[in-house]
Amino acid sequence: MSDELTPQTPAPVAPVFETKKGMWSRGSGDTSGYGNIERRVAMPGQTAGPFGQPWDAVHARATELLPFLDGGLVLFDRGELTIFVPRERIQEAVRAFRDDAHLRFEICVSVSGVHYPQQTGAELHVVYHLLSITHNRRVRLEVTCPEGDAHVPSIVATYPMADWHERETWDMFGIEFDGHPGLTRILMPDDWVGHPQRKDYPLGGVDIQYKGATVPAPDQRRTYN
Repeated sequence: MSDELTPQTPAPVAPVFETKKGMWSRGSGDTSGYGNIERRVAMPGQTAGPFGQPWDAVHARATELLPFLDGGLVLFDRGELTIFVPRERIQEAVRAFRDDAHLRFEICVSVSGVHYPQQTGAELHVVYHLLSITHNRRVRLEVTCPEGDAHVPSIVATYPMADWHERETWDMFGIEFDGHPGLTRILMPDDWVGHPQRKDYPLGGVDIQYKGATVPAPDQRRTYN
């Protein structure tokens, strides 16, 4: 998301990447019983306020402290607020969310990765789940980066507990957190090749034999693309 966005910039449109039918991929039988269900694969668009309190106040204070957020992508769904932050400003953003008396999100509960292979130029997302004990509320910050430049600044200096979460996100998704004190694998062996939670990673598995039938291994019957 560009820093040049202003409140007058048209809200981002939710692109629909494809429409899926049933639970299984194209080219195989649907054994789920949900073959007539259709689902659009799309990214969410801008959520227009007001969101209700305290979220209007949180968003207003955040944009007051961090003017580059004004006009950026904001999602509000099921009572949860997500604010998208330019990745190069994430360290500045988390410091403000932690230190400002009106925000006071003292804890980063989780840092997690997401892979959207259809979202060209922003295939990888990092989601920060923040908790305010002072005000008893939660908020999410989210940044994106392209697969070809999978770098995001580390927030360990602000939230030391993000150390292992950033390592796991690197391990599973291949997102490098610049400035992390020791970015090594945490779940997979050090010599493991690839990042297992990316949607282009092979599912693997073996064929399963049943009387009169064979169920192919997952990587032969399901696709994420």
